[in-house]
Amino acid sequence: MEASVTQALASLALAAACAGCTTYAPLPLDKKAQPAASAEQLHHDAPLPSKLGVDDIVMLALRNNPALVAARTQQGVAQAQLLAAGILPNPSLNASYGFLLGGPGTVDSLSAGLSQDVRSLVTLSARRGAARQTVRQIDASLLWQEWQTIGKARLQAVDLIQGERQHVLLRQNAALLNDRLERNRQSLVQGDSTLAAVVPDLTAAADARKQLDDLERQLESRRRDLTGFLGLSPQAPLPLDENIVLPAVDAAAVTQWLLSLPDRRPDLVALQLGYGAQEERVRGAVLAQFPLFSLGVTGGHDTTDVRSLGPQITIDLPLFDRNQGNIAIERATRQQLHDEFTARLADAKREVLALLADQALLKIQYSGRMAQLAELDRTAQNAEDAYRAGDLDERGYVDLISARNAKEQEVLVMEQSLLDQQTAIATLIGAGMPPISFDPGEAP
Repeated sequence: MEASVTQALASLALAAACAGCTTYAPLPLDKKAQPAASAEQLHHDAPLPSKLGVDDIVMLALRNNPALVAARTQQGVAQAQLLAAGILPNPSLNASYGFLLGGPGTVDSLSAGLSQDVRSLVTLSARRGAARQTVRQIDASLLWQEWQTIGKARLQAVDLIQGERQHVLLRQNAALLNDRLERNRQSLVQGDSTLAAVVPDLTAAADARKQLDDLERQLESRRRDLTGFLGLSPQAPLPLDENIVLPAVDAAAVTQWLLSLPDRRPDLVALQLGYGAQEERVRGAVLAQFPLFSLGVTGGHDTTDVRSLGPQITIDLPLFDRNQGNIAIERATRQQLHDEFTARLADAKREVLALLADQALLKIQYSGRMAQLAELDRTAQNAEDAYRAGDLDERGYVDLISARNAKEQEVLVMEQSLLDQQTAIATLIGAGMPPISFDPGEAP
């Protein structure tokens, strides 16, 4: 009879332990993964145009950037941690059975007990709160990574498009100087020119060719960077629309946006949520001063068949360890996060203001270069008319056109810098970015 009771208890415990168990399923690695051979093979919601604009590149980056795709798995990890934090601790079941071997007893002994750790219940709400804040912190951090992905995609597309414009100009200038060099070489062969007259043309043509070669290597590197950023093969074609459309950035509006920057920037929101999670950990550490306490019930009978049933209490005596070490650690960590948020917010505002100041100065310089280019355009047109009329020699004409091209190259470089600054400011303040669903009132 007693043996059957013990077997029943063991069977009950085993059934309870196995109830709801998850079965194992392997997840093999994909060792045949390959980058996409074309943009059409990437994930996208709408048909792609024949030439990709900046917004198209951004869309493809958000869907296909390998680092961003991998980062999104952090959400699943955080949700699993939230699930783990919210699960109640299991009660403990213990049982013992003693066979009667001799003595005055008449039956085998039997005892069983059921207990529950009370301290884990006391700190349960704090653990759940910290896990919830951590989940939201990861969501905000992931959104900030999406912002950065958008900003980098815009920047790479802009630099590549502007670089192609510069490439066209440098190719035309190199062809112009090379044509003059070839004509002067022919004149040298025919005896109509001297070597001293050809050397300056040779030097100018070589410098133009070197400038063109340097830009071509830079463009090839930029193209590889962009294709890799999108998850494309380096050889994948990537036709780009030369029209650049970026979110407008107004200095006055940016200054106003800085006031709400802590609630606009996902990285700053993530810091606030991390601070909130740490607040919960501090509260949990304080609650954990409650001594280790188990409460349960135990019962059974001895070999004389004397039966008993009553409560069982196990409690630690807090003579030495009152969780003061963990409390000190959690409080110090909270102070560190507090100071980190203050420093990050100040740096974020300083960075935006510095970019605005640089942009204002660059716009003034750009206006001056545009005025110079307009003057050189008029001069070049007059030089072409004079050259066709025979009033200007070839050397003077080519030098003027080359000077005009060099000034246009300066303008294109400054335009690229302005676009890069506009992209950076838009990324830092959230212009044209996915909004964050965060209630400032919930922040600590």
